[in-house]
Amino acid sequence: MFHNPYVKKVYSNLQTKFAHQTEYLQAVKEFLSAIEFLIDQDKNMKKEAILERLVSPERIITFRVPWQDDQGQVNINWGYRVQHSSLLGPYKGGLRFDTSVNESILKFLAFEQTFKNVLIGLPMGGGKGGADFSPRGRSDQEIMRFCQSFMTELAKHINEKIDVPAGDIGVGQREIGYLYGQYKRVKGIELASLTGKPVLANGSLGREEATGYGLIYFLQAMLEEENEQISQKRLIISGLGNVGLNAIHKAVSLGGIVVAVSNSQGSLYDPQGINVELLENIINHHNKDLSFYSKMRPQASFSKVSIWSRSIQADIALPCATQNEISAHQAKNLIANGVRYLAEGANMPCNSEAIQIFNQTDNFIWAPGKAANAGGVAVSGLEMSQNAIRLQWSFDEVDQKLQSIMFTIFKTCQATCQEYNLGKQYAVAADVASFKKIVDLIRLHGLV
Repeated sequence: MFHNPYVKKVYSNLQTKFAHQTEYLQAVKEFLSAIEFLIDQDKNMKKEAILERLVSPERIITFRVPWQDDQGQVNINWGYRVQHSSLLGPYKGGLRFDTSVNESILKFLAFEQTFKNVLIGLPMGGGKGGADFSPRGRSDQEIMRFCQSFMTELAKHINEKIDVPAGDIGVGQREIGYLYGQYKRVKGIELASLTGKPVLANGSLGREEATGYGLIYFLQAMLEEENEQISQKRLIISGLGNVGLNAIHKAVSLGGIVVAVSNSQGSLYDPQGINVELLENIINHHNKDLSFYSKMRPQASFSKVSIWSRSIQADIALPCATQNEISAHQAKNLIANGVRYLAEGANMPCNSEAIQIFNQTDNFIWAPGKAANAGGVAVSGLEMSQNAIRLQWSFDEVDQKLQSIMFTIFKTCQATCQEYNLGKQYAVAADVASFKKIVDLIRLHGLV
């Protein structure tokens, strides 16, 4: 697995201590595999314990969250905040409310967030948080009571100079509004204490669209390098949350043909291209039941089979749902069906075996989440800037800045590929570029 004794030791110690934290170990393993050759070249890294400091969060805050449902029953959930690295600035990363949330998932997300924020180039460290609570099926009042209880504890550990959370899965503008309201009650007004706020509450225009739009901007840059463009390309996009939906809108506006989409209920294929207006109608008025679409469009087919397991001819795949959604078998299926490009809209959506297959396939180019889905946190950083100077930029201003950031991230990956003869291995390049900057910061700051 690893050839360098120092790397082997660091990873072995993590396996011993955190054997049950599979997502965290997977993220660290993939990262160490990418940067191992740099460790070979710098013998001082072991003496300075660079890797040990890099893979370990600075702190993990765990707390219970008691809240009362509409029937008067008191419920207990667990809340977390993983503050991974403050080398570049305040901890920055979203809050996820989902029953799947645990320490392993949040450690992996905070670890990835650190390097993602380095690539963005704004003064933000890396963190992630959340709770094993799902807003699905809950009333607005229940969600509000949960958010207020959650923030009552979390507020002790965050502020605009230390840690600035945002939204993630299960935490949209409604939840951010409740969280920010409680933060103000507990600690007073700090405009930049949370990002992803509603525009009315000093949020940023373009924040809701940012991750999906940013994904497409990165894809644009990647395609332009191959003298290609999105127009007339057939796309498969998983996930119909904030990221997936906005990626669909931006891809279609650029002439792309989205032929298949999916959510937790199943997958939908329309060979003529998804009718976005009908899709949004189903999401908003038909309980996200994608089978309703095929009743309205006879040429379309709905299946409970994963979108990645179906035989769908396409050029581009954009996994925007969740971690490890694409397996080795599904990776082979994508390639067999003509997919040549993949950009990760979710964090670590391809498992290790799928990545191996992508890397071993000629003329297949893929981009990692820490580069391709950086748009959301990038605009969160821009929201912090607007709050600090008490101004609000127009949607077009924010969008132009986002596009510039995403193209710069691609150029960084491209330049790193050229410097280290990596070919088109943008995932390795993203890890190498961010690792080098983090090492420089560790050495600059000393024993922190």
